[in-house]
Amino acid sequence: MKKTNAGRILDRLGIDYQMLEYAVDEADLSAEDAAKKMGKPLEQVFKTLVARGDKTGVLIVSIPGGAELDLKALAKVSGNKKVEMVPLKEVQKLTGYPRGAVSPLGIKSAYPYYLDQSAYNFSSVIVSAGARGVQIMLSPHDLVSALDAVTGDLAR
Repeated sequence: MKKTNAGRILDRLGIDYQMLEYAVDEADLSAEDAAKKMGKPLEQVFKTLVARGDKTGVLIVSIPGGAELDLKALAKVSGNKKVEMVPLKEVQKLTGYPRGAVSPLGIKSAYPYYLDQSAYNFSSVIVSAGARGVQIMLSPHDLVSALDAVTGDLAR
């Protein structure tokens, strides 16, 4: 099993998690494909997106795999008037992760993080481990705790 920075962070913090791997189709990096290959419900597989607010700058947000990011709601909760998605060509420069492998854990800089409230409907959620085809399953509470530990309480 491939160990990633996200896994090493969780190990260091003593947080319980499970690594899940699946065969990647480079032509289909969708959460739908990942969920199907892992045999997990799509609403339990969270995709991590990178956005930019007009006041706060870069924001990291994880939402259910089948959902669309509500930019107006994110703007409101993050204290911005306007939020836009970051262009794909900037994602790796900002996070250190390529498209299809952005993990909320181990990002190059400490950015505010928002986890969709629906995550708390599950005892565990699945997020990218920071490599295509590798996911981490852990409690949503543990995910936020880990992010708070590494970002200085920027997780919401």
